[in-house]
Amino acid sequence: MDVRPLTGALGAEIFGVDLAENLEDRTIAAIRSALLDHLLVVFRDQRLTPEQHAAFARRFGPLHTFAYTAARALPGQPEVLRVVKEKEDRKVFGELWHADVTFLETPVLGSILYAIETPATGGDTLFANMYLAYESLSDGMKAMLERLTAVHESEVRAENAGANGTPGGFVTMGTEHPVIRIHPETKRKSLFVNRTYTTRFSGMTVEESRPLLEFLFQHATQPEFLTRLRWGPGTVTFWDNRCTQHRPLNDYHGQRREMHRITIAG
Repeated sequence: MDVRPLTGALGAEIFGVDLAENLEDRTIAAIRSALLDHLLVVFRDQRLTPEQHAAFARRFGPLHTFAYTAARALPGQPEVLRVVKEKEDRKVFGELWHADVTFLETPVLGSILYAIETPATGGDTLFANMYLAYESLSDGMKAMLERLTAVHESEVRAENAGANGTPGGFVTMGTEHPVIRIHPETKRKSLFVNRTYTTRFSGMTVEESRPLLEFLFQHATQPEFLTRLRWGPGTVTFWDNRCTQHRPLNDYHGQRREMHRITIAG
């Protein structure tokens, strides 16, 4: 197994591994080690069935099912989420900077995204290192943020929408997380707020929170903390959702893209 870093900020490509195989425990351990070191690992030219995709993901923990996005799941496989942009679509799924589903009480470990069809040009994904975002703050700002928690929330489709005569019903899911979060495996501190789901600081109004949150959103995604990933059919990415953010670029109108995503529970 050959691990080659992508940039100084985060990310590495891994060569010499066929994810469709039943990999040895030592190979899985090496992949997990690379993920913890580089926050994002990338495999090229893979060919996976949904079952092989899920089998690989399960080697890292139980799978998270998205009851609130069940319409996007593969039939009979609720853990496999289809992420599709058709040629006529103008919006892309998850288009702002975010870490996945931080409105849940226990943040998910990460996601494994498999490219089925990609545009000839465009459609890259940006990833940001939240360890660096924390470490580059001033001591005074770190000390203040250490005392704060933040509200993460999202409006999602209700699991039983339609059961009570209200098809398409939505509910708001939300929770609170420390602004500075300690990674459960590496024990490193990272900045844990994101533009998509973080709405305010606990005990403050949205208006009071907005100036500092806006500074943190901008700070967390500056170029020095980023990797830009170019996709191709058969590309597989595995990112650590506990210490990264990502943003898909919506610059390929008129072209189709399809990916399958499996998320590993925290």
